[in-house]
This record gives sequence, C-alpha cells and structure tokens, in this order.
Amino acid sequence: MQGAFDVLARIRADRGTPPPAGERCEMCSEPVADEHQHVVDVEVRQLMCVCRGCYLLFTDTAALLRYRAVPDRYLAFPQFAMDRRAWEALQIPVGLAFFFRNSSLGRTVAFYPGPAGATESELDMQAWDDIRAEDPRVDRLAADTEALLVRAPDSEDAAPRGYLVPIDACYEFVGRLRMLWRGFDGGQEAHVYVHEFFELLDERARVVQRT
Repeated sequence: MQGAFDVLARIRADRGTPPPAGERCEMCSEPVADEHQHVVDVEVRQLMCVCRGCYLLFTDTAALLRYRAVPDRYLAFPQFAMDRRAWEALQIPVGLAFFFRNSSLGRTVAFYPGPAGATESELDMQAWDDIRAEDPRVDRLAADTEALLVRAPDSEDAAPRGYLVPIDACYEFVGRLRMLWRGFDGGQEAHVYVHEFFELLDERARVVQRT
C-alpha cells in the first residue's frame, strides 16, 4: 500500500522539483518540498514543517532549545524485553503503542492508535522502569524527537518487536491508520496496512542486538 511507503520514504529526494503551492517552512516561509523535515516545539508538543536550513539550526541534542530537529534514523531491537506479561503490566488496551520521553513533563509517555488517532495511555512508571532495566536499548531514544514503537506479541511464545523511529513517522503512521480504521478492531484494510508498515520497518531499520 502506498500509505506505508509515504511514512517511511522521508528521504529528501529530488530537491530540485518545485514544491506545490502552499508548502512552506513554518519558520522562515521558504518553499519546501513534499519530502521535507520536521522540528518539534517542545513547549506546545507540536510538529513543524521546516526547510533544510531551519532544520539544521536545531540538530544539537545537547543544547537547551525550544525546538528540536527530528532525526532520521530507524533501529530494530530484536528480542526486545517486552514479552506478553510485561506488555499486560503496562495496561495498554491494544497490541501496538509508541513511547517517548516528554522533556517538558520529565517522563516517558505512551500513545496507542485507534479510531480517534493517537490516544495517550497512563503509563505505569514502575512497569516501564522494569523494562528499561531489562533492556537498556530503550535509553537510546532522543527526548521528544524519537519514539519506541512496539508491536506486542500475540502469544506467550511470540517474540516482541521493538523499533526506534522518528516521532513524526509515528504520528503519520497513526494518522493513516485512523483514516483506514473500520469497526471495533480496525478492519482488514487497517490490519494489512500495519503488517506492511512493519515489513518496511524491518527492511529499513538497522539492527541493534541486545547486550
């Protein structure tokens, strides 16, 4: 499905192509192409579409900035420390969620997809800290701009799937899923989209083994 490719193919290709009318940087108003980059306004929790020049102003992860550039890296965490029991301890009502550190709140937050879009789940911090202690790869996430996307195992024997992805990819993924959602569990088209999306993640992400 084209939607899955739209989320992952955010490589800034064909920069010489004139951008469509109305596509402009939200900082300097310069025209931007469809495949542009984003920054996060950490004070109001908002993604902003920006040109390359404005994006580069906010790439210093050590600086105390209101705006933070969203990186473009994808990592896969095989044998992730979130088995069925750990997932149930997080009390997330569906089998898919993303987690990121909100620097304004000073803690990790969790969101899951549904017919209303991205819905926040109140995260059990003790359960989350247990996962962090078991699998330190969680701490690779850059605050505000990267998320841990997890697809829960559907049985005790199945391996959990964890990925580090840009936060904008998560919101685009959930937004697309919302448009496809039908009925109580999302429907067949949504299920196909999720399956194809994770196949693309496996193709793109660099594998980081558990140590």
